[in-house]
Amino acid sequence: MGQRVRAFDWAATPLGPLSGWPAALRITVDQILASSFPSCLFWGPELIAIYNDAFRPLMGSKPEALGQPFHVIWAEAWTQLSPIAAKALAGESTFIENYLVRVDRSGILEDAWFTFNYGPVFDEHGTVVGMLDTVVETTTQVQSRQRGHAERERLQALLRQMPGFAAVLRGPDHVFEFVNEAYVDIAGPRDFIGRNVRELFPELTGQGFYEILDEVYASGQPFRGDALPVTLDREDGHRYINLLYEPIRDAAGRVEGIFVGGYDVTDHVAAEANLRELNAELEQRVIERTLSRGKAWNVSPELLCVITADGHFETTNPAWHKTLGWTEAEMATQGFRGLVHPEDLSASLDAWAEAFERQQPVLHFENRYRAKDGAWHWLSWVAVPEDGKVYCIARDVSAEKTRQRALAETQEALRQSQKMEAIGQLTGGIAHDFNNLLAAISSSMQVMKIRAAAGQLDDLGRYLEVGERSVRRAAALTQRLLAFSRRQTLDPRPTDVNRLMTGMADLVERTVGPSVQVVLAQAPDLWGTRVDAPQLENALLNLCINARDAMPNGGTITLATHNEVVDTRLAVERKMPPGDHVQIDIIDHGTGMPPEVLARVFDPFFTTKPLGQGTGLGLSMVHGFVHQSGGHVHIDSKVGHGTTISLYLPRHIGPADQEDAARQVAEAPPTGQGETVLLVEDEDTLRDLFREVLEDAGYRVIIAADGAAGLRVLQGQDKVDLLVTDVGLPGGMNGRQLADAGLALRPTMKVLFVTGYADANAVGANGLLDAGMALITKPFDLADLVRKVKEMLC
Repeated sequence: MGQRVRAFDWAATPLGPLSGWPAALRITVDQILASSFPSCLFWGPELIAIYNDAFRPLMGSKPEALGQPFHVIWAEAWTQLSPIAAKALAGESTFIENYLVRVDRSGILEDAWFTFNYGPVFDEHGTVVGMLDTVVETTTQVQSRQRGHAERERLQALLRQMPGFAAVLRGPDHVFEFVNEAYVDIAGPRDFIGRNVRELFPELTGQGFYEILDEVYASGQPFRGDALPVTLDREDGHRYINLLYEPIRDAAGRVEGIFVGGYDVTDHVAAEANLRELNAELEQRVIERTLSRGKAWNVSPELLCVITADGHFETTNPAWHKTLGWTEAEMATQGFRGLVHPEDLSASLDAWAEAFERQQPVLHFENRYRAKDGAWHWLSWVAVPEDGKVYCIARDVSAEKTRQRALAETQEALRQSQKMEAIGQLTGGIAHDFNNLLAAISSSMQVMKIRAAAGQLDDLGRYLEVGERSVRRAAALTQRLLAFSRRQTLDPRPTDVNRLMTGMADLVERTVGPSVQVVLAQAPDLWGTRVDAPQLENALLNLCINARDAMPNGGTITLATHNEVVDTRLAVERKMPPGDHVQIDIIDHGTGMPPEVLARVFDPFFTTKPLGQGTGLGLSMVHGFVHQSGGHVHIDSKVGHGTTISLYLPRHIGPADQEDAARQVAEAPPTGQGETVLLVEDEDTLRDLFREVLEDAGYRVIIAADGAAGLRVLQGQDKVDLLVTDVGLPGGMNGRQLADAGLALRPTMKVLFVTGYADANAVGANGLLDAGMALITKPFDLADLVRKVKEMLC
């Protein structure tokens, strides 16, 4: 596009020939042509268009738009676009989010979504001289939301097909959003969608269902009821139902609706009533030994039998043949245990022992029984031992088991849909934060270019600081995401936890504020541990902030340490490895957590804080960091009494941490003594910058652009004291593989990894480094690189 711009006949446009363009115009055009972001500049009162290669696909059917006025290019939409242009020329910006554009990609028209920002362009005098349209493609985020909608549609399709009734209610008033046909069948035809339960079902007043719905919505706890009587306003309105109310939560864990599901079990309740009556009759007649005779024995749909003490069927009624296909003679040869499913045999024999050894008067149990055709049927047994025999009634409950399984699958599909929606919202939030950071960096660079061109150099430092601050915020956001996913790269060192906590006590006190007292209770003989100290500081600070928030009226936070030997019993109970651990306790006397909150406290996105005061990722990130460090997190909490969060870190047996020595190195002048550094970096710009700063610091630097070139240097005769290598290298050999190959040749060589890589395992197992290795994470100050090199070579 740059060649087209230079070759274009600008003299025929209001802009005039290139040689007469003002500095601000030339700088802005150079900037957008060099940018990989779609950008279009509209200059002057006529808003003449100049755009870059990335913007060309957005022109669609207007390939000759270069050098044309804004109102000519989009004449057909000028009514909508003219206010945007007017605002820009008045110094205001317009933001259009997720706009659909048909884009030609490799000769194929595709739907794509973009976010447009129309902003004013100022010259060196602060006068608006044009409008800049910068574009960010949001196709991925939009399609993610669309997939979430599709997932909800799929869930509704499942609900429509389920054999039981189902409905979805939204909001505290329980407004109907969805009902399936089975729900209409039991409730009768009504105008459901958009109306609330109390409006649609006035006949339920006094039956308790309104109150249960309100309690489920308020508490977030599900409700399940079996064989509940309900009276509806219809001809056969007195029914019995198995009912489930399951709360529906949003991405932040708040209840936003209720899933209603269940079955009409009126016929089943009637059958159970008949069965109870039959059981009562049979129990009265067991002593008379008349169970095998009479009309009830022959016509009963229930499976009736008499079993001897050694487990053989003495007699069975015709229902066994109708249900399982076995004749009475075949049943007599099988024996009780011969037809039981292998997985149910142990529990069935235990029940049998209960009947005879402990003389249980009436026994109830379930198991799967094999039919003659090989199918398995679920049977529910009622057994009465008497005189060395067992008189049994078995009922085929296979259909009920199938319905229960279908309901469980529907609930799981609902939870999966909510999870997908939460992930979509997280993706959108991350994109929003990064777009803001990129906008700050881009804007700072634009202003610096304009002011530099105008010779106004006094304030450039302020804009450099804005850009650097945005880079640091982006790096911090990346590290939080990596901690949450347990994929951050850790730099564990032998660490004295007591010294670390003492050093950060002032920071904790300033952070939690004057209303909270911070107390250190440290074991004087505390063991050492091997951990990434800065990450541990961040985790402790995060937990102290949570403890402060749990004490709105102030209080005391205690940071305690002691040695803990985790035995096998405690290891099994807390699902952690046994052995010696350093235990860190963060203790508050705040509001505490109820069991239902404690059960979900490590779940991503779960928070009990008000909207805007918590992401639900803090404890998840602490949990991820501790587990990645080989440790464990345990929480004890009681409502009204406070919370204790315990971090268990494995004991490290070795020399004390080298914090003081490292600090002396960091504070010493960052100059080398001619040591040789092999620098392997595939990015040309970074490689040149790193080489220059290391040579300026007094080191001899050998450079290589990939792993293969670096390995050739290591295989040669040149002295190499330190290998500095990027982790993600082209050519099939990454930085860790290069380091391993180099250490095989030069065992005393030190290795410094430079990375922004998300896969921690590419550097070391579980993100941990070997002795003689260190890591520095992009982005970083070049002075930090020099200090790290000097620290490793001392």
